[in-house]
Amino acid sequence: MLGLRAACQTVQAAEAKAKMLEGDPKFDGFATMMVKTHLSLTHDPTLKGVPKRWTLPVRDVLMYSGAKFLCPVAGTITLMPGTSSDPAFRRVDVDVKTGKVKGLF
Repeated sequence: MLGLRAACQTVQAAEAKAKMLEGDPKFDGFATMMVKTHLSLTHDPTLKGVPKRWTLPVRDVLMYSGAKFLCPVAGTITLMPGTSSDPAFRRVDVDVKTGKVKGLF
């Protein structure tokens, strides 16, 4: 969890959330995974190379307790929706004898 508060210093709500998460011993084993653009080291995809004197604005900190990840979200990243707790693919089956697919519709 090192660096989580440092990553969140520019947005007060995210900083408060980071302090709350860092202060709770149940999150000690959590890893930090940044959610930001892949086009730059910063949150801004137009800043190329190794920019100097920039601050990473974090708009939220997501917690994935099952995977034990704390994810500071920087910039205007759009997150993809996850799979529901009962995804349709679990009801699809192929009869290996006949080759018929069941559960698609």
